[in-house]
Amino acid sequence: ESAPAASGISASPAEPKKQQRFLPTRRRMDREINKLKFAYKGEVIMGLTASYGTLSSDDTDIMLLIDGINADGSIATVKPFVGYFYRDNSCLGVRFGYRHMGGSLDNARYDLGESNDASGQIPKLDINSDNYSFGIFHRSYAGLDPKGRFGLFAEFELSLATGSSKFSYQPNTSNDEMKTTYSDNTQVKLAFNPGAAVYIFPNVCATLSFGLGGIQYNSVTQKDADGNKVGSRKASNMRFRLNIAAINFGMTVHLWDKKKK
Repeated sequence: ESAPAASGISASPAEPKKQQRFLPTRRRMDREINKLKFAYKGEVIMGLTASYGTLSSDDTDIMLLIDGINADGSIATVKPFVGYFYRDNSCLGVRFGYRHMGGSLDNARYDLGESNDASGQIPKLDINSDNYSFGIFHRSYAGLDPKGRFGLFAEFELSLATGSSKFSYQPNTSNDEMKTTYSDNTQVKLAFNPGAAVYIFPNVCATLSFGLGGIQYNSVTQKDADGNKVGSRKASNMRFRLNIAAINFGMTVHLWDKKKK
């Protein structure tokens, strides 16, 4: 005789387990990036970054092609900022900036050789530009040593810059008359600026940051000497590369929360 079926027990097969595409939070790998503290929650930082670069015809090999050239230029930037650490190693702040760019090129003659049959004169050029900027930034630090003296940081900045420039050139090399155009410039930019930091005093930190580009939008309006609009240009691009003019040396003062133990 066959054994009777147990009452109250369902004969339906067991439900298949659902396949998980991602590991649950408790099983994810913790790389302990924030284990080494470089800055603590509640700190306020005040700082300044600056850069200065020059370009001269004496520093190039272009003298082989151009005779009698006398060119020079410079770019200087100053950017004060203030920030607050809303948690360990993470800072949110605002930054102001000023940039001045100037350069000039005197009359010069170029000669590419008899085989190329190309020679002529370059007119006198002169350019000056002043820009002011305001931005907000987020900076994340990672400590490199247990004592928190050395660290790396990654910074994202959203900024708005406005300014004006003056461009003068000599349309006819036979006389000294110069023609001048003016332009108003506006730029919106999302930039990525990584860098390194080291405490040189208990509450003073030296920084070195590199501009690696980002996403930007530019608008330029050109005017003549009488202030009449003569042209405009708009452009946007996404570019990630090292910009030598955006290598900044800085100094930061960390103001500690006195209640922190």
